[in-house]
Amino acid sequence: MSAFRDQDPRIHGIQTKIRVVPNFPREGIMFQDITTLLLDPKAFKDTIDLFVERYKGENISVVAGIEARGFIFGPPIALAIGAKFVPLRKPKKLPGEVIREEYVLEYGSDCLEMHVGAVNSGERALVVDDLIATGGTLRAAMNLLERAGAEVIECACVIEIPELKGRERLNGKPLFVLVESH
Repeated sequence: MSAFRDQDPRIHGIQTKIRVVPNFPREGIMFQDITTLLLDPKAFKDTIDLFVERYKGENISVVAGIEARGFIFGPPIALAIGAKFVPLRKPKKLPGEVIREEYVLEYGSDCLEMHVGAVNSGERALVVDDLIATGGTLRAAMNLLERAGAEVIECACVIEIPELKGRERLNGKPLFVLVESH
């Protein structure tokens, strides 16, 4: 489900601040650059506010952010809704015992890790990232949280690239996005 694309004027402001960089990080990729969104305090705040408005009062106890851009959006959402923030990191970045999940993405493969004990059985979790493309990263994040016993309530991304059909890899889990990119 997308945000109130036609109703909420903040969506257009957010969309206009996302820069598309052709052929990055490799030929054929149209990179969705959110750094230009972050340079605009109003658009950045509107982005966070739209997520907070959706998740406040939903009894979410964990906001899991995917490295690295999920670390930008996840913590302010977690603080605003009274949840803890759990970083999902690339390999060998977390000290101590971790669980890991390998996955394939549109231009290679990778792995996510999470601290053992960061999430407790029965906790309600939200997964946050900047973008969903093929869905591999979000699927890996959901797998990590579910293996730890959490219930993933929804995935939330600023941007979706619908033609890459990432939503289909989420096994029916709800996905909330603010803008679609083509």
